[in-house]
Amino acid sequence: MYLLQWHEQEHKVYIASSLFHLYNVLENPYGRFLIFKRVLKLAVAGKVTELIVPTFKRMDTFIHEWNISKSDKRDVFLSATNILKEQKGYVKDSYTFLFKYLQTFAGEDKSTLSEAKEEAVRAIIEFVKSPDMFQKHRSGDQSVYLCDLLDMPAVKQLEKDTKYAPVYRLLEIFLTGRLSNYLDFHGADSNTLKTYGLVHEECVTKMRLMSLVGLATAGSGEVSYAVIRDTLKVADDEVEYWVVRAIAAKLLEAKMDQLRQVVIIGRCTERVFGPAQWQELRRGLAGWKENISNVSRIIAHAKLSQGGIPQGLQA
Repeated sequence: MYLLQWHEQEHKVYIASSLFHLYNVLENPYGRFLIFKRVLKLAVAGKVTELIVPTFKRMDTFIHEWNISKSDKRDVFLSATNILKEQKGYVKDSYTFLFKYLQTFAGEDKSTLSEAKEEAVRAIIEFVKSPDMFQKHRSGDQSVYLCDLLDMPAVKQLEKDTKYAPVYRLLEIFLTGRLSNYLDFHGADSNTLKTYGLVHEECVTKMRLMSLVGLATAGSGEVSYAVIRDTLKVADDEVEYWVVRAIAAKLLEAKMDQLRQVVIIGRCTERVFGPAQWQELRRGLAGWKENISNVSRIIAHAKLSQGGIPQGLQA
């Protein structure tokens, strides 16, 4: 029996290898796509997906070369995310392809959008469950900003869906809310967490970190221990522990002033990046530009008045 299974698997590996060879000699782009799609199916059926996984790194290049439709892109992205989900060490890559799959539904009508509901829910639940996925998700040289999920049509449709509205609300809380919002949600609808296999304690941990980031971005560069304690609902002697965890997770850069009982924020990644953040960036760039202009004017004036470079700037 085992020998027969081995021969069947070897046969499928041989076929897949032959198709790869044909792919390399074929010049027609769409023909190449059809062969790649066939190899995907063979790899899954023959349980030899490790043969196809290395090609996923060049998927963007392939998609561009094939010049395929949105529907075809969805098939490829969905196959890739499902294959990678079963591969050890490819969780982040799997999520990236899931994200790309959902992006292909932009501009589609209600009927087409409904095809993406299950995967949209999957994207939310995987994000909430992940202990190391916060505002930004990085896979290889590609980055995904989780806040984009909120307004992505494939995901946004869940907001008014009777069955999935609680899941969308959970996404809103984890991306923009505080721990208190999550606790209110849990108190009113703990069944949603159970339905999707979410562990309350793990959600609290993640929301504490997300809430701390929210405090850091909303403040004036400093956050008091007392505010952190009350927001994260922890004891006084646990405040520094959570700050250290946030720093270790690279959510922020900060120093703790134990004498003044404040956390001094050096850098913090925005939880969401929308119109307000663009305005702030624009103001910052305008100020930087004005400062550079002022320095340039001072140097130019000094050169004119002294006939050269100011003495204070000379070596």
